[in-house]
Amino acid sequence: MDKLVSITELAQELGVTARTIRFYEDQGLLSPQRVGGTRIYGPRDRARMILILRGKRLGFSLKDIKEYLDLYDSDATQVGQLRVLLAKVQDRIGQLEEQLQTVQTTLDELRDIERASLDALEAKGILADSDA
Repeated sequence: MDKLVSITELAQELGVTARTIRFYEDQGLLSPQRVGGTRIYGPRDRARMILILRGKRLGFSLKDIKEYLDLYDSDATQVGQLRVLLAKVQDRIGQLEEQLQTVQTTLDELRDIERASLDALEAKGILADSDA
């Protein structure tokens, strides 16, 4: 996308609503050009939206995403941006690994309960296979 597009066109291209784009604009993450009262989005806005959506999908907060985008604008070398990104990514990996362990523990406990319940039903002579 090298051309300027409307909010509707950008929303369709990215699979989001115009309301979503306006929300990110209200949060200070996007600053589209305006022609009269119409928002016009260029390649920079599209790239920022892609980064925002990816950041949200990966579980980053809007504050984290804004910090990353602001660094991009202020650091031509992108060294600061990359350092912040690396730290945030490492933190997020740690959070997800912790969540994964919690989910695994929960699954193990539920499987133990399931097994005990099936064993108890079988001991009572009830066919649990039809209920499981």
